[in-house]
Amino acid sequence: MWEKVQETVKYITEKTGFTPRYGIILGSGLGSFTDDIEIEYTLPYSEIPNFPVSTVEGHKGALVFGKIGQNKVVAMQGRFHYYEGYSMQEVTFPVRVMKYLGVEKLIVSNASGGVNKFYKVGDIVLIYDHINMMPDHPLRGKNEVRFGPRFLNMSEPYSRKMISKAKEIAVAQGIDVKDGIYLGLQGPTFETLSEYRMVKILGADCVGMSTVPEVIVARHMDMEVFGISVITDMGNEESIEAVSHDEVLQAARNAEPKVRSLIRELVARHS
Repeated sequence: MWEKVQETVKYITEKTGFTPRYGIILGSGLGSFTDDIEIEYTLPYSEIPNFPVSTVEGHKGALVFGKIGQNKVVAMQGRFHYYEGYSMQEVTFPVRVMKYLGVEKLIVSNASGGVNKFYKVGDIVLIYDHINMMPDHPLRGKNEVRFGPRFLNMSEPYSRKMISKAKEIAVAQGIDVKDGIYLGLQGPTFETLSEYRMVKILGADCVGMSTVPEVIVARHMDMEVFGISVITDMGNEESIEAVSHDEVLQAARNAEPKVRSLIRELVARHS
């Protein structure tokens, strides 16, 4: 893994000469955030050594390099999911690469199903913690100490400082945001009514099929992390809304202007 990461970093560095400070992973329906970036380079995943290629609709499949304000960023237009058949090491490989390109702060976004009765479709949730219910762990196997420690402290998976700054921005912009705990499941099925009940009983506010592995690996390498989720469907103890992937994408797109504004200002203003 170490050698593959360094090979990929070398290729990207030679292609772009770019040292980003922020990494951004754009989830379902949120790929248009790249319109807010002053783009300098775009590299399709298919051209990058050792990179998987996203197979999910709504995930475009490119690394975008540029600036937001004075801060250099690299954004993933489309992420990789365990349910696509990739290993956890492949799913999180781009996060390792980002670290060695120079990224210090990682922003992850996703679409999720809500179980908190105070949520509604279209709500924006600032993730402050997560519950890992994925069937495999991205740090399973021999630990590479050059990446990080064998036993990782996860007491602050999501940066309290970045959450606080995002809330200030939301208030200033009149954007309603919620706090929430995200639970990660494998997918690709949407949850049954009983599974939604389980998610709520376990103490989570929303559930999805991504994010958790990437955050674990980012923290393994001591990157600061900010997570944001768009509620695209709701389930409660009595009923569940029938939902399709197209409806999830549309709900995420409807919330996208506010999400984009929050992330843009957070990158531009956060030191």
